[in-house]
Amino acid sequence: MGLFRPAEIARLTPVFQAEQTSRMSDKPAIRPNGAVGDALKAVARDILAEALASLDDPEKSDAVAVHDYRKAMKRWRALLRLIIPFIGDEGEQLRVEARDLARELAGARDAQSALDALDDLKDPDDTLSKSTRANLRGRIEEIRAAAEETTLTDAMRGKLRASVTTANLSVGTWPLGHVGFSAVAGELAEHYRRARQAAPADWHAASSEELHRLRQRVVVHRYQMELVEPLWPRLTKLWVAEAQRLRERLGAHHDLTTLAALVAPHQPLARWRSRLAPLIAAREASHVKAAARVAGRLFAEKPRAFRRRLEALWESRGEEEE
Repeated sequence: MGLFRPAEIARLTPVFQAEQTSRMSDKPAIRPNGAVGDALKAVARDILAEALASLDDPEKSDAVAVHDYRKAMKRWRALLRLIIPFIGDEGEQLRVEARDLARELAGARDAQSALDALDDLKDPDDTLSKSTRANLRGRIEEIRAAAEETTLTDAMRGKLRASVTTANLSVGTWPLGHVGFSAVAGELAEHYRRARQAAPADWHAASSEELHRLRQRVVVHRYQMELVEPLWPRLTKLWVAEAQRLRERLGAHHDLTTLAALVAPHQPLARWRSRLAPLIAAREASHVKAAARVAGRLFAEKPRAFRRRLEALWESRGEEEE
């Protein structure tokens, strides 16, 4: 894979083969000693159980419940994107429904994004005093509180639970018995290709929309790669970690974009625009520069080589299990 040169892969392969399967996580994933279709269904049920738990935990605040539910649904939609070619229209319907429900919960999340961006701002010249930061935080928290009141109502919780329950029932009907690893590797490579192509040719000239689109595709790729972690835990964990770094940099940029929208003319934080706008722009540039470096490593390999690597790992693990 792109994080390692072929010579390094060859050198590390004996190390990989010496690793014991007992070190692998019990988390559902594709394993050489099991059917691929069954593994995909197990992953689906694990994700849906996580989503339901986020809604039913009485110890969680609404904000935390929304965050955890949206996180589970990102995993869910990434899985569905992978298997839609195998299950057809039903998978697309489930994906669209999950996307639309997540959007209904976006109001509170946008306010939290603005808070995260405020915490992320670098201010070497002390443009913002402590009292100014406190005022900004208080105003954004008011916006978040108002959004939360209208977001995770009892009716919405019921709607989300019903959707998860219906999805769980659908999993049992998925026709995945015929799916082999080669087909899965092909889909993993296709989504890797989409993420790779979304990386801008000129990072400094990239728009917020372009970077957000890349982030969305990186999120899909990051969660999909967890499916094949047992094939080579050491390498795959590193790969997922790099994808997560890229996601976080792009996510921080998106948070700043959200904050910038709040300081636009006639918006709630417009009175602080002259002080915030330069800080936001400088921090955005910093995240873009860092994201470009990570993307250069993550997307160094061409999609065909990426697929061949996955298939070689699958065959190698299969031989080890015999």
